Formats: sequence, C-alpha cells, structure tokens
Amino acid sequence: MRVVATYGIKGGVGKTSAAVNLAALAALSGRRTLLWDLDPQGAAGYLLRVKPKVKGGSIGLLTGRRDLEDAVKATSVDGLDLLPADVTIRAADSALEDAKKPDKQLGRLLKTVRDDYDLALLDCPPGLSLLSENVFAAVDVLLVPLVPAPLSLRTYEQLETFLSGLAGARPRVHPFFSMVDGRKRLHAEVRSELMRRTTSALTAWVPAASEVERMGLTREPVVVSDPSSRAAQAYRDLWAELSGLLA
Repeated sequence: MRVVATYGIKGGVGKTSAAVNLAALAALSGRRTLLWDLDPQGAAGYLLRVKPKVKGGSIGLLTGRRDLEDAVKATSVDGLDLLPADVTIRAADSALEDAKKPDKQLGRLLKTVRDDYDLALLDCPPGLSLLSENVFAAVDVLLVPLVPAPLSLRTYEQLETFLSGLAGARPRVHPFFSMVDGRKRLHAEVRSELMRRTTSALTAWVPAASEVERMGLTREPVVVSDPSSRAAQAYRDLWAELSGLLA
C-alpha cells in the first residue's frame, strides 16, 4: 500500500478538494483507496456525504483504542472508502504524546490495513504539529498545494527547512499550485519562480474555478459531478503525475 498526504502549513489552499478528487480518481482507476480525514473540520467526509460519527470519536483511531477497519465508511465512489473525522481529533497531539514512539503512531496504524488497500490518502489539518510529524514519517509522497502568491513560496521554504531537520527517512515532497487565475501576471510569475527553485514541483495546476466551490453544494468530487470541467481535467492531470510517482 502506498501512502500519500495532502498537507499545508496554511489552511484554505485547496488541500481537501485535491484529496477528495485525487482519491476518487485513484478509485476510478481501479485502485482500492482509503481516504483518511485527519482535519477536525471533517470537510472530506462532508464532501463525500459521509456522516462524521465514529464510535468513541475519531481520536480513538489515532490512539489505537478503535481498529481502523471498524470505522471505515463506504462512499458513493466505487472502490473509495473513508475514515471520517470529528472534532475529537483536535486533541491529536496530546493523545499522540502518550503513544510509544509518538511520531510513528500513524504509520503503525496504517500498517493494519495495508493488505486491504492499494493507496491511502491522508487529508491533513494545517500547521506544524506532532500529528504532522506522524504524517511526514508515514507517507511516501507529500503533496503540498500552494496558492500562487509570494508568501506561499516562503511558507514552502519553511516546510522544507523543517523537514530537513527531521531524523530518519523523509517523504518525497511535491508542491503544486491551486486556485490559479491564468489571467493574472503575478500568478504566472510565482509559478515560474517555484519551478526555478525546485525540480520537485508538479506541472499540473488547479484553476480558481466555480465548479470547485460548488463541491460544497453537490457534495461530490468535481471529477464525478462535472467531469468535463476545467477543474476536473486539472485534477486528472494532477492524478496522472501522482500515479507516475507511485509507479
């Protein structure tokens, strides 16, 4: 089982939209896919019409009091399952501190379902925390959505600096741009600057499009509800690059 996370130090950059659409595309391509919502807002579950209720709270999954497979919910996308989040996961850091090797707890839990899925995709809350350190230790690929603004480049540099200071193996980190307005010169300049700074940036980018915003109304991945849209094609392009990295 390969493990991927959508992660950002800042919120509001399109990580959940990317996670939901990439997970749907993975499932539609024939991969048995698990999407684990680790954000207390529970947006991934909302967009997939899955109720967030988890017996014992989703924090019980992180502490190991509840088996992951017992909390898995099916979604309307064939081959895509979800581990939903609720507000209890806001206490993730304090709960993880009590675990043996607290920065490795998430990876240990994912191993319990590795025979059931081909891909696990984690939708992470923003910020640097013990939970994010768990994510960094558990994943093969870290996808980092960035809005095309100068401060985003600084935020990405901060993430690279933090990762470089961690002991042990580190994930492959691949930034990509989200909420791009192709008419704005600044957006093009920031995209070019990132490509100049790193060879790991993905070339696919997600436009600032109303169909992405409408996911909150349709409660479906845009690749399902509006597959001919610009945004759906952007997510397909993103998936093509990601699946190449996982090959």
